[in-house]
Amino acid sequence: MYGAGDVRVETVPDPVIQHPTDAIVRTVRACICGSDLHPYHSMPHGAHGTPMGHELIGIVEEVGSEVVTVKPGDFVVAPFAFQDNTCAFCREGFQTACVHGGWYGNPEVGGLQAELARIPLADGSLVTVPGVDPSGADASLLASLLALSDVYLTGYHAAFMGRVEPGKTVTVVGDGAVGLSAVLASRRLGAERIILMGRHAARTDLGVEWGATDVVAERGDEGVAKVLELTGGEGSHVVLEAVGLMPAYEQSYGILRPGGVLSRVGVPQYESAPIGFGSLFGKNATLTGGPAPVRAYLEPAIAQVLAGEIDPGRVFDRVIGIDEAPAGYAAMDARESLKTMIRF
Repeated sequence: MYGAGDVRVETVPDPVIQHPTDAIVRTVRACICGSDLHPYHSMPHGAHGTPMGHELIGIVEEVGSEVVTVKPGDFVVAPFAFQDNTCAFCREGFQTACVHGGWYGNPEVGGLQAELARIPLADGSLVTVPGVDPSGADASLLASLLALSDVYLTGYHAAFMGRVEPGKTVTVVGDGAVGLSAVLASRRLGAERIILMGRHAARTDLGVEWGATDVVAERGDEGVAKVLELTGGEGSHVVLEAVGLMPAYEQSYGILRPGGVLSRVGVPQYESAPIGFGSLFGKNATLTGGPAPVRAYLEPAIAQVLAGEIDPGRVFDRVIGIDEAPAGYAAMDARESLKTMIRF
């Protein structure tokens, strides 16, 4: 990406092993994330492009001399951040705070919207999918495994941190791929009622299939009033904010029940937000959420996909080749696509 709206496909040198803990992975599927649209809207133009992408499934091509948990030929899922999975924060389940970890999508590490990718700290950053040959696998299975690299487990993280459990009313703010994933995860965690706030029927219809009991199309004050009406004026025990914009945050604390939990996983596009008496403090509310530690949840989620218990890959509604990536960004930006997969 060279600036807002300026995505180009380029041929660059193949990545190579730089550290003995690296692996090189040949991509089978990658995708465009909603968070990729933030720089697509606002990135200053420059002479040098930024590598893009942080989600893939693929085949291990080569490993460094110290890598022991994966080997060439393994089919793997790569979480959207890399981590050693052994530091204090990783052991406590917050791998996105790994003291040795980091992020894809920069010149040093590269991006994952590419035919080949260098994966740092491969032992902590790659998880093998047992018993699956991607060359003969069903397309829906590959889509669901790809969804585990970020979007579904980000939605799950929102619900997990929000302490969703049986008997709770949950409101999900946002009908993007993460919001819909949060609906599916909330159903899995036993929520009694799930209110989905979104206005795009094709998306909210999937949300209903995944467990939403109510859909609220109104936004702002009207949306707050509608949710309060649905909950008898009490508000929602848990609000999962999957947008990252200030109006979504304001809407979220407006519908939150006293003593409730507001869990944010939409990457915030603001530096400060109200937490005072009129927003969170007066409600004795809990604010939580953050970058999802996908690695903490990945093995059980892979097992659930392989067993057919969850189908998070249904968020992908467009499949393109890598040469079509600029059009894929434009389609997601125009809301013509919920989430776009890149097939290699």
